[in-house]
Amino acid sequence: MRGMPRCKEGLARAAAASSSYVVGVDVGSTTLRCHVYDKKAAIRGSSSKKVETLYPHLGWVELDPEVLWTQFMDVIKEAVQAAGLQMNQIAGLGISTQRGTFITWNKKTGKPFHNFISWQDLRAAALVNSWNRGLILKVIHVISTMLHFLTWSDRYVIASSLTFTTHHVSLRLSWVLQNITEVQQAANENNCCFGTIDTWLLYKLTKGSVYATDYSNASSTGVFDPFQMCWSSVLSKLFSIPMSIYPPVEDTNHSFGSVDAEIFGVPIPIAALVADQQAAMFGECCFHEGDVKLTMGTGIFWDVNTGNHLHTPSLYPLIGWKIGKEVVFLAEGNASDAGSTIKWAKELDLFTSVDETARMARSVVDSEGVCFVPSFSGLQVPVNDPCACASFMGLKPSTTRNHLIRAMLESIAFRNKQLYDTIVKEVRVPLTNIRTDGGVSNNSFIMQMTSDLINKKIDKPVNTDMSCLGAAFLAGLALGFWTDKEQLKKLRRTEIVFEPQRDSGEYKLAMDNWTKAVQRSLNWYNQTSY
Repeated sequence: MRGMPRCKEGLARAAAASSSYVVGVDVGSTTLRCHVYDKKAAIRGSSSKKVETLYPHLGWVELDPEVLWTQFMDVIKEAVQAAGLQMNQIAGLGISTQRGTFITWNKKTGKPFHNFISWQDLRAAALVNSWNRGLILKVIHVISTMLHFLTWSDRYVIASSLTFTTHHVSLRLSWVLQNITEVQQAANENNCCFGTIDTWLLYKLTKGSVYATDYSNASSTGVFDPFQMCWSSVLSKLFSIPMSIYPPVEDTNHSFGSVDAEIFGVPIPIAALVADQQAAMFGECCFHEGDVKLTMGTGIFWDVNTGNHLHTPSLYPLIGWKIGKEVVFLAEGNASDAGSTIKWAKELDLFTSVDETARMARSVVDSEGVCFVPSFSGLQVPVNDPCACASFMGLKPSTTRNHLIRAMLESIAFRNKQLYDTIVKEVRVPLTNIRTDGGVSNNSFIMQMTSDLINKKIDKPVNTDMSCLGAAFLAGLALGFWTDKEQLKKLRRTEIVFEPQRDSGEYKLAMDNWTKAVQRSLNWYNQTSY
């Protein structure tokens, strides 16, 4: 199982130069989307499908691998057809995927041992809390603090404040090894493959001939050492995860081989694998230190380009991308529930169209004291409580639908403010441009309120599907379809820039009440509920 030989790589670049289109696919948390781009980065054809999520038990979130595979193939075929093209006109493929969603499978047969376990899954919540409160982690903190004092190495700063979350693959994978006998046995026999969605799709597209991931996806698992640029043997030993199950890690835009000709009729070069938030960062052209990307999709993700330096104690350090010798690091703060909150409200018939929500929120002066806590998957930085509950507080007989919607949209803006303040406090890099993307960024009420709260301009592009574009940009650079990042910057187009219109102090009372509601939602669920 390996990538593309050098001679074939040269042929692929030559073919790409004469082809006119590149495909970017994004496997998001709610939507699987494919766009076909021309050399001006204009979308020539598109297709999308709803990601079918399974909830087999309270707190468990899964995806059926075969259903996902079928949908993945279908959106590519449909997008190319919608563009009025043939598959042999496609120069190459870039794949962006949701992070931290993983699967294990039998190395000999290729058969999965279980469904994909989503990054939103909470089955390991009790394990996470046990580790975070346990003696071992306290010892690690003390030793790391001492080592940092002696060496002044940033590596020990991060270790001195290390905490685990349910978003990390680490403890969910540990749970799998502890609770699924088949996986444990296969791992002991060196017959177990582990992979995030990118690795599984690559394995399927090449019919098992290529088994790999990239640095951006690997760094998002919680078991990868970004200082050593390899899987962490220390964390793997702590969690009893055998090193043999991890895939090789390659550059973000790399010749990963070609799609087997039987799948689409012709072999198509696979030229980029990238995690979705890092893909959005690249698509937004946040190439410089201090550039900020705010993705408003299923969840909220604030990412800061920290250049070639790893930061920080409380924000999760990530590898943005590795292209040859260039390694770009990011600091990230996230919240699980943004689009998922709006989707839930729609399913309750609180509104009929998402486009209505901004108007509904503006139709009332305020939320009339109603607060909503967006915590269907716990609360992350800076709260860090996987057992927090989603809740409405302050309901009155006079509360209307519009008040409820306003409270929900305000809660997303308040989470943005929390995350931005954490970034300003923790990241030792001056923040420059703030660029937003994702479906929720189309909500003008949330974006304007966020701009007011942080007192900064926020640039929203014409195309908000930045993960698709980022994957396509990375693949296109690898194939010679585009020449360099300077060319990519010229292809990005701004639709609107949100500028502060109200003093942030005007929101103080509302945010103070919301913060009180958050505190009352903490530790709601029993640790063993999941």
